[in-house]
Amino acid sequence: MPIDEKIPTQIDVVAGPEDAGQRVDRWLATKIDGISRARVQALIRNGHVSADGTIRELRAPVKSGLTYKVSLPPVEESGIQGESIELQIVYEDDDVIVIDKPAGLVVHPSAGHEDGTLVNALIAHCGDSLSGIGGVKRPGIVHRLDKDTSGLLVIAKSDAAHQRLSEQFKSHGRDGRLHRSYLAFVWGRLLRPAGTIEARLGRSRTNRMKIAVTRGVIGREAKTHYEVLDVFPGETPAGDISLLRLVLETGRTHQIRVHLTHIGHPVVGDRTYGTGFKTRLASIRANAKDPANALMRQALHAEQLQFEHPVTGKKLNFYSKLPPELERLGEALKPMPDKPTDNRRRRRS
Repeated sequence: MPIDEKIPTQIDVVAGPEDAGQRVDRWLATKIDGISRARVQALIRNGHVSADGTIRELRAPVKSGLTYKVSLPPVEESGIQGESIELQIVYEDDDVIVIDKPAGLVVHPSAGHEDGTLVNALIAHCGDSLSGIGGVKRPGIVHRLDKDTSGLLVIAKSDAAHQRLSEQFKSHGRDGRLHRSYLAFVWGRLLRPAGTIEARLGRSRTNRMKIAVTRGVIGREAKTHYEVLDVFPGETPAGDISLLRLVLETGRTHQIRVHLTHIGHPVVGDRTYGTGFKTRLASIRANAKDPANALMRQALHAEQLQFEHPVTGKKLNFYSKLPPELERLGEALKPMPDKPTDNRRRRRS
């Protein structure tokens, strides 16, 4: 049952015998096309759903034979101002927009970043084409990249797209619909050419602004797969740098950065989770010192994003090449043609 959230609407949904006993919020989200479960929950909490009286409980069981009346109030403005910020748009249609985000751009307004964000730019770019996601006119952020991580992001422009994309990101590729990979320059040589980092993550006890590996069952499950693509020897082993491709099986805050630091190979340029930058910098290949020192970001890039279009079902696959500052670092790390490389096995960290 489709809806138009731009005008006040009332929708009647009749419950049949097969619907009885289901949670009312889950059931209504499946019955009304283009409305997310989160939106249904907000409507219930605010008294906009009724049957034999106003329904206030999200877990209330559906009763066969009742007509559930859902009142959709007009979409509210988000209060976030649109700003004319240049966007590198990879793909766009009525339901989704794929952006190649530069390092330095914050995704969503927050304390200390009230404006100048990707959301500000999207509101200006999309204008009235944005739907009332969650009852508020704004782009639907289904995943994020850290401020200083570059690469591909998909954003929902409609409530239906938001709901279905969110489902894909919750599965993190386990059902085959979603795949995303990252490139990272990290310090040191890994012991294996490929592997998996599995360590639970939670807020640091000493610094609530940071994420840390937790012990036992504390924290949330987190799993990162890696593959070594190249190794660049430094002047000494302390300056060795590896290029990795990483695939997430979960999507926790700062997951890649914390996991790589946990195994002793922090991302180059990561001032939050990396340590000993100056010492390591002194040991890398001479012509790579300036590009490495000039990095004002972590050397982490979201290179591939593949997902199922939330409305058409078509498989979409996008790639993003390394941005110039990381491309320069990679080129500078390569051995000079006239200088033979010491290929003897080095002690690995």
